[in-house]
Amino acid sequence: MNDSNALEVLLAEEQELQFPSFSSDIAWRLGSRIYQRAQTGAFPIAIEISRNGQQLFFAALPGATPDNAEWIRRKRAVVQRFHHSSLYMSVEAEQQGRPFLQRYGLSEQDYAAAGGGFPVFVRDTGCIGAVVVSGLPQLEDHRLVTVSIREIIAQLTT
Repeated sequence: MNDSNALEVLLAEEQELQFPSFSSDIAWRLGSRIYQRAQTGAFPIAIEISRNGQQLFFAALPGATPDNAEWIRRKRAVVQRFHHSSLYMSVEAEQQGRPFLQRYGLSEQDYAAAGGGFPVFVRDTGCIGAVVVSGLPQLEDHRLVTVSIREIIAQLTT
């Protein structure tokens, strides 16, 4: 994802995908929705949803490995630090021509600017957590998260 308006598209997505509220129940519904989509596609992924540093949902589908949990931890760290999707941070660094880790002086052991981490935004509140998927190519990880968030928000607001 390196076209010139990619950052605008990703930022608009973050502004659109904001929950009216976010509870443990909603986290479970969202995690279950991602799991269901992944199961249908036989995706070997791991999923985590956290709020204010507390893990509310975690699942690993067949084929996922412990390495996926490490990728989740590192992508979550990016979302928590910057309140942007991990894909947004990756594209921003790419467009600026400076490696993400170098730009911010961060450790590869702790941060991964790769698609699949998305902020949990609550409207009129801000970023309170993260939804993270690992196991597919980064654009597919990102899309799996955002499509599922969009569906759950639609259910909550109708």
